[in-house]
Amino acid sequence: MIHDPIPRDVQPALPLFDEEALDIADYLQAETVPDDIHRDATHRQGLGALTIGAIGVVYGDIGTSPIYAFREALRATGAARPGAAEVLGILSLLIWTLVLIVTVKYVFFLLRADNRGEGGILSLYTLVRLAAGRRSVPVLLLALCGAALFAGDAAITPAISVLSAVEGMGLILPTLSAYVLPITLGILIALFMVQRRGTASVAALFGPICVVWFLVLAGLGVWHIADAPSVLAAINPVWGISFLLYHTGVAFVVLGAVFLAVTGGEALYADLGHFGRPPIMLAWFALVLPALVLNYLGQGAMVLAAPEKAGDSFFAMAPESSLPFLVGLATIATVIASQAVITGAFSMARGAVQLGFLPRLRIVHTAEGQSGQIYIGAVNWLLLGGVLWLVLSFGSSSALASAYGIAVTGTMVLTSVLGVLYLVRSGRLRAPWAVLLAAPILGVELVFLASNALKIADGGYVPVVVAAVVGMLMWAWWRGTQAVKARVAKLAISVASFVRMMRNSSVNVIPGTAFFLTGDPGIVPSALLHNIKHNRVLHEQTVLLTVETLRVPYATADERVTVEPLGGCFVRLILRFGFMETPNVSRAMVHARAAGLKFDVMASTFFLGRRRAVATGAGWELVLDRIYVALSRMAADPTDFYHLPRDRVVELGERVAI
Repeated sequence: MIHDPIPRDVQPALPLFDEEALDIADYLQAETVPDDIHRDATHRQGLGALTIGAIGVVYGDIGTSPIYAFREALRATGAARPGAAEVLGILSLLIWTLVLIVTVKYVFFLLRADNRGEGGILSLYTLVRLAAGRRSVPVLLLALCGAALFAGDAAITPAISVLSAVEGMGLILPTLSAYVLPITLGILIALFMVQRRGTASVAALFGPICVVWFLVLAGLGVWHIADAPSVLAAINPVWGISFLLYHTGVAFVVLGAVFLAVTGGEALYADLGHFGRPPIMLAWFALVLPALVLNYLGQGAMVLAAPEKAGDSFFAMAPESSLPFLVGLATIATVIASQAVITGAFSMARGAVQLGFLPRLRIVHTAEGQSGQIYIGAVNWLLLGGVLWLVLSFGSSSALASAYGIAVTGTMVLTSVLGVLYLVRSGRLRAPWAVLLAAPILGVELVFLASNALKIADGGYVPVVVAAVVGMLMWAWWRGTQAVKARVAKLAISVASFVRMMRNSSVNVIPGTAFFLTGDPGIVPSALLHNIKHNRVLHEQTVLLTVETLRVPYATADERVTVEPLGGCFVRLILRFGFMETPNVSRAMVHARAAGLKFDVMASTFFLGRRRAVATGAGWELVLDRIYVALSRMAADPTDFYHLPRDRVVELGERVAI
């Protein structure tokens, strides 16, 4: 239910719900929970604790890249025994990719483009939308494509991360190689099975374990740099440029593998609201970046000294006696990385629902006071099915590497484009200067995207197909929602004229309060019209209730509630929530009562209007209409979705042709 014009950054809400709805009467007697409890709790934590948490959640994905990134880049050269030109060239490309893409783009720039402290491509879209002051379909499509590509990334990351770690078992006992796939499948199934319980009980372990992981990465790197200290020359970008110039035959393919080093970089921006900019920056510069660079240099030095180890350059760094520990730690690290991207998929889905790109989904909050700790069953099981299919279809992390880069590079390119649009639309920079500033990074990302596009036939089609399907679903839902809104608007009656008409009406007035939910506070809810037509009654207090989602992450206390008498028995009530909040009508009634709305809970009834869309288009439009109709039937029950008391809800339905 999206409507325009949008007053003060507002869109109608598609709020989320807990597993059990709270009864209004029970909640009115409970202590009010501040809406920004999560943010306050976060700010009360020390910088050190937040930094350790960021290391585990934000950098879990990018931290597992050394397992396969350098190996795959070397393999792409086709050299049987890679020499200094190949090793130093690839290392230079890896290091400067981390500097340009992660450090400059994400840490220095995008972390500052926050939407009231929140990040991610959908938050960036809302910034552009607000700065422009109007909706732009091309910008909307960019956001949809970015969110869709993230879905492809979310399916591939757990598969390649866990599979690459478990493959290290074959180095401990070669006979275990035959069990790599079964063990990987078992770990992944267990990982998705426990999502319902939430990650709160183990979240405290993520940071410390990842700190140990990055210290091990750095230690192994420092140890092996001594094998060939000349590897430090790779810090000079000239080696990377020389490699590209003198290896033109394979340079393009190698770049696709090099980009694996920054997979997970999007998490820096997406998780901004959970930790804030200072902890994420401190974690990057104090531990993550040095550990990654040292490990890559160590792998390169080892390969220079012993080229035969290039086939598995990461696990070959560990002495034989320590290999079981490294494999075990790597497996745990990849599970953490997978957990982070799964949680990111839940958050992305919630944001898409809140912005009107997906229908209502049943969402469960798994941790008290932690807005990011959510579980979406539909997303969880769809992801599991996709991940298992990828593991069984590709069979190895090397094969999956071909499918990995396109989703990540595509998302990053779209983020850069939206970033440029934000700079221009917000007036911070003029268009020529914004393009000039972003050109180096965007140019590099486009080269990486083109390089990964060469892998379409080798598996790169997977994230493209996933993104296409998800993107089509989101577009069909958004388009259908707009069509239903337009259709209803043609038959709508304005509230002002309706109130005047009812002043001299012969309709019976009965005691009590009736809440009629409507997506547009300016028109009369269809449920109210049907109630008058069929029952010929009005309640002595008739409240037109609109739940709106602000196009900012959190609503302030002043933005939360508006109560407006309309004359006679009619009152307009607007409840507002940020798109990162979990709106709850039952709880928000506390704020409504404080704002002056008087009602008896036990004498109140909530009326919902159910609209059933009917597809009537032709050709491609008919396909999109049918997708919308199918999605609407899968939407979560509005009673639960809006946190309405179950025993005080009346639903009235109608059919709407689109």
